[in-house]
Amino acid sequence: MIDKRHIGALISRHTVTVEAGRLRFFAKATGQTDMRYVDEEAARKAGYLSLPVPPTFLFCLEMESPNPRAAVERLNIDIGRILHGEQQFSYHRMTFAGERLTFETSIADIYEKKGGALEFVVRKTRVTGARDDDLVADLRSVIVVRNG
Repeated sequence: MIDKRHIGALISRHTVTVEAGRLRFFAKATGQTDMRYVDEEAARKAGYLSLPVPPTFLFCLEMESPNPRAAVERLNIDIGRILHGEQQFSYHRMTFAGERLTFETSIADIYEKKGGALEFVVRKTRVTGARDDDLVADLRSVIVVRNG
């Protein structure tokens, strides 16, 4: 059983700069055809500061922490028993290429179902921008651990 004393523990904190080239690659990989996501001029004509960051791209940046497996390692979970449970995004403002974002991830909850056959680890990540630590987004993800 996963020790619930880990609830509230800080898992990682890192800062990344959003790169325009990576945004273009992400747009291509996800089949985005809207020019605002690949062309700076089109983005500016649409009223954006630069290329906008697509919603799910923040999870890509979250995984750039020094150790993306920190929660799994801290909780001593066998990665072969993990399933992806869910993801949620709460956005507070748009972000753009060139911004520096800080990601702070913690364990928000640990619970079980089916008599402990399934354990759930909820991670929350707070994303802030460089200007006065302004809140950009709250990310939530759940992993499921199969026991038995």
